[in-house]
Amino acid sequence: MRESKDTIIVLNVRRKSAGPMSLMTVSRLGTVLIGLVLVLAAGASAGVFAEETVAERFSKAMKKKADYCRTHKIAPANRRCDILKLKPADPLATEEGRFAHSIKIPNPVPEDSGYKPGMTPEQYFDHLCKTEAGEFIYKTVENVEGLYMMRPREEATDDELSHLYALEDPYGQVLGEDRKAEDSYVQPAIGKYSYLELPQSSRETRNISQAPYKRYYRDENAHPRKDFQTAINGQFVRVPYIVAQEEIVDRKSRFAYTWRGLARPHDRELGIAGGELIVLNLETREILAVRRGYIRSGWMKNLTGIWWLTARVCPGSGSKREHLFVKEILKPAATTSVIKER
Repeated sequence: MRESKDTIIVLNVRRKSAGPMSLMTVSRLGTVLIGLVLVLAAGASAGVFAEETVAERFSKAMKKKADYCRTHKIAPANRRCDILKLKPADPLATEEGRFAHSIKIPNPVPEDSGYKPGMTPEQYFDHLCKTEAGEFIYKTVENVEGLYMMRPREEATDDELSHLYALEDPYGQVLGEDRKAEDSYVQPAIGKYSYLELPQSSRETRNISQAPYKRYYRDENAHPRKDFQTAINGQFVRVPYIVAQEEIVDRKSRFAYTWRGLARPHDRELGIAGGELIVLNLETREILAVRRGYIRSGWMKNLTGIWWLTARVCPGSGSKREHLFVKEILKPAATTSVIKER
């Protein structure tokens, strides 16, 4: 009502200085002013809508999905509501996860991430990439025969890839080896090591107490009729598949790598997630290298706005595949296997 009174005062002043004014003219001016107020109000509402965070959109999408699944009869075999069963990842749920998060590295992130109220997702993401991400190499090792993957990743489902919180480390999930890591580390021509060791999971074997580890190694007679597509000198070729597997009691690897998710203030709220890859000496626990990176999603035109596979990662070395970084630190020994093209 105050705005209305102020409008009347302005009109009265004009009438005194400019002479008589018709009632119709006053009415039209009042209509124009009211229209301007409505436009400004609409603009303010649009601004509020545009500032909806990634987390708010995700929460609304989950509520909408839950309402649909509650009010519709969904067949037991239909998986369309499975995303509602997902929970935020618990990084300390496994022994491997607890160990990864217990590691002290030479270059931990500062407590203050540099976040400022009002930062857009893009501004915060760019800031984290510039101030915290990168490759931090303290020592490299020559002539490494094999290595131990301390914390194998599980292949993510489509629901997990479109969930804001289900994956501990979406950055590493996208750039890491979540399936058939042996093909990246052992199988020529991409694989350069003689063997790769991993912990067994209870789902893979019933003898986990007797054989807690498994080893992938090279055996040219392992698969006589199986071949493998790879690249040699920039050309796609097919070569014999020579990776064999065995259950083992003791490891022989001296070097290893693991990973962990990295939480920063307000990160998931803005569709941002971070992760660290740590390469270490198993015997001395010396940290040889750390690769830290961030990933951002939240603009996709799907249910949640999230799709980590097409998300943006930090520029430069931030898009390097995980196995390539490991090989730069743990330099593979020259192998004697002769790979013949098929």
